Order: sequence, then C-alpha cells, then structure tokens
Amino acid sequence: MADTFNKKEVQKRKQQKKKDKEQRKAERKANAKAGQSLEDMMAYIDENGNISSTPPDPSKKKVINNSEIVIGSRNTGEVVTDLTRKGRVMFFNESKGYGFIKDTKTAESIFVHANALTIAIKENDMVSFETERTVKGLQAIRIKKV
Repeated sequence: MADTFNKKEVQKRKQQKKKDKEQRKAERKANAKAGQSLEDMMAYIDENGNISSTPPDPSKKKVINNSEIVIGSRNTGEVVTDLTRKGRVMFFNESKGYGFIKDTKTAESIFVHANALTIAIKENDMVSFETERTVKGLQAIRIKKV
C-alpha cells in the first residue's frame, strides 16, 4: 500500500519537529548555568531601585530616619492652620448621601458625608467647613452655607 503525498509531508514535519526539539535541548544543556560561581549569579539594586550586576557605591548611600517614614496614610498634605475653610460643592448625591467640596484656596477635593450635614446642600453651593483627618483622608465637618 502506497503512502499518499500528504502522509509523507506530515511524517517529514514530525521528524523535523523532533530534530528541532533535540537541538534546542542540546543548546540548553550546553548553555546551562549550573557551574557558575555565587558571584556570577549575584544581582544588586542601585540607588534608583534598578537591578544591576555591579555592587552599589557606598559613597551614594543615604541614611533615612525611621521616624520620618509614614505608614498607612494616603493623603499626607500640609497641616492647615486656619480651621475654617471655604469652598464650593462640586458634587453631591442625595440618594447615596455623599459628595465633594472643592476648597477655594487649595483647589483640593474634600469628601463630605450626609451624616456631617446639619443643613441641606446641593451642587454649586458656597459653604464654609472644617476638616478632620480620617483613615481614608480629609472629611468635611460642621458645614454651613455662606
């Protein structure tokens, strides 16, 4: 029984794939890094946080005071000495009970919740308010219409 042309081509391709696979295996074995020394495998991080093959320069070492590191605070802005701030209500969703006030001096968006309101506010109202720092950032409290 004679093999068709297509069957012969399929067999040739299978044989070629098998040869290619064996060749790649031999190349990987030849280029293996198993015999390298520890120094050749070492990687360093430079002063910019990039990985490099050379050790860092000790003269560029910076000393950081542990007490200056702030952990767990997202909005670390400057401390406002004036407690009462003024701003415009940029967004307020009455059904969900929250919105944002944009401070007129700093152009900062301050979160406002319906629980902090004593009067009803709506978008584009000018208000005066105080802020308190929460886990998620600043929140407006004691809001009054101007």
